[in-house]
Parts: sequence; C-alpha cells; structure tokens
Amino acid sequence: MSDLANIPWNLILPIIVLQLILMVVALVDVIRHQRTNGPFIMWIFIILLGGIIGSIVYFIFGRRQE
Repeated sequence: MSDLANIPWNLILPIIVLQLILMVVALVDVIRHQRTNGPFIMWIFIILLGGIIGSIVYFIFGRRQE
C-alpha cells in the first residue's frame, strides 16, 4: 500500500486524463460515422484495448476521408 504513496501523481494524472478524452472522442466518432477503413467493430476493439496509441492510430488510419 505504501507503493501508491510514492507514485508521482502530478505527472501521471494528465496522461490518464488525455487518454480518456482521446478514447471517448474516438469512440463517439466511430459510433457516429460507422464508415471506417476496415471493419467497424475492429476499430472499437483497437481503441478500447490500445489505450492512447489505439486512439491515435484510429485518427490517423481508421477515419475515412470524405
């Protein structure tokens, strides 16, 4: 339990918040448009399981430009 007290939360918390914001925005975008490069459900799994990298990969490769 004392290990949690040694974690520098002021450095880690902004990264966690950024990850959650990117994940929510990417999921809303996938669900709203449903026109992606590749299977729709695959991108949902990539976003959910890939964390911050999964969301970034979706915005770079997954969105279909219209």
